[in-house]
Amino acid sequence: MTGVPASAEGGQGRPAPGGKLGAAAVNQASIWNIANILTMMRLVLVPAFVMLLLQDGGYDPAWRAWAWAAFAVAMITDVFDGHLARTYNLVTDFGKIADPIADKAIMAAGLISLSALGDLPWWVTGVILFRELGITLMRFWVIRHGVIPASRGGKMKTLAQGTAVGMYVLALTGPLATLRFWVMGVAVLLTVLTGLDYVRQAIVLRRQGLAAERKGAERIS
Repeated sequence: MTGVPASAEGGQGRPAPGGKLGAAAVNQASIWNIANILTMMRLVLVPAFVMLLLQDGGYDPAWRAWAWAAFAVAMITDVFDGHLARTYNLVTDFGKIADPIADKAIMAAGLISLSALGDLPWWVTGVILFRELGITLMRFWVIRHGVIPASRGGKMKTLAQGTAVGMYVLALTGPLATLRFWVMGVAVLLTVLTGLDYVRQAIVLRRQGLAAERKGAERIS
């Protein structure tokens, strides 16, 4: 990834200390670095993925296989752009804005399209999208007090969501169709649990920030 307000679940965040290219890379990083190009590629793949998925009414196994390939490429670039940005200090303001948009866009496109086709209940799509939007807004709410660190649960949630949506995109039948139901169930459970944990962290972080501000004001007065 290439950023969320300073700390997405696996995004660029801030450059890693002692990155391979050091401070020089930070000064030379431009919008056209490899991490940002991968993010832009992911944005372009969103409409392509939707068009492939909905071809011939959305039920042609061949077109859905192509749609799955586009979705898989988007998920892979999501991993590599963040790794490259952190390793080579290629974090940019564009990446911090575009990366979370690309992440949410590809996942939202998959969920909404699958629900529109009747493959996935709308309440599942609603729960996941509500959580993702809510946590993003909450990060902005507490950003002046500090950054909510990415958690292992959040990364597991992202993996579960990507795996589940990918399985629903494919025209699976039999035991695999049953398996994807349970994978999506795990994804929804992780979505809710990690969302609640982030809310808890945000409340604690805000309280600590306000307390620190009050102490600072008292010292000044």
